[in-house]
Amino acid sequence: MNRTAALVPAAGRGERLGPGEPKALREIAGVPILIYAVSALASARSIDLVVVAAPQSDVESVTALLSQQSFSDKVSVVAGGDTRQESVARALIALPTDVDVVLVHDAARPLVPIELISAVVGSVRAGNPAVVPGLCVTDTIKEVNEHGDVLATIDRDPLRAIQTPQGFDRELLQRAHAELDESQGIFTDDAGLIEEMGVPVKVIEGHVEAMKITRPFDLAIAETIIAKRRASGVIT
Repeated sequence: MNRTAALVPAAGRGERLGPGEPKALREIAGVPILIYAVSALASARSIDLVVVAAPQSDVESVTALLSQQSFSDKVSVVAGGDTRQESVARALIALPTDVDVVLVHDAARPLVPIELISAVVGSVRAGNPAVVPGLCVTDTIKEVNEHGDVLATIDRDPLRAIQTPQGFDRELLQRAHAELDESQGIFTDDAGLIEEMGVPVKVIEGHVEAMKITRPFDLAIAETIIAKRRASGVIT
């Protein structure tokens, strides 16, 4: 039986959030960011298992934290690396052989809707070997030089702000990580690895609530979304 796994690189420090615990362990409305992200993935019917790549110094505490959750039977924890790319590669190694579709989801996007997760999986299983969600860019985008002078205004119509989860054929993703190491550049997402190989990447419609937690202001927005969900009867 072919199965789908979700990998969650969660070893980043989140320095732009300020001093404190690793980003994935910071709290929103009293709950660690990581719990929201893993809960969403584990709750999706299309996901069979979730592998979290935790900071090496926090593997035991993250394992204990996740073991207390109702979805713990779907989740395992491995030691992540110094970079996102290394963490994903380590999580890939931990997958059982019957997994043929892999999603990679940033722990820093804790409020991703389940319907977006399912849409990514569905697109991969429909024959697209690499799938990413994206939103239209609404701001005016300008190219500037090192002095802050505008060089050009960029046409935003073909631009997309890319989110996660990103979905892949497992064999393709493994090959990408094997062939492209960090000596060839740092890739900010796994789709970048696939693009470097010359393989087409499909973009599907993203979701505004799949926002990334980067700065303290983002935490306030996330708390507002959570309050809205709870008021409407959606348990988060």
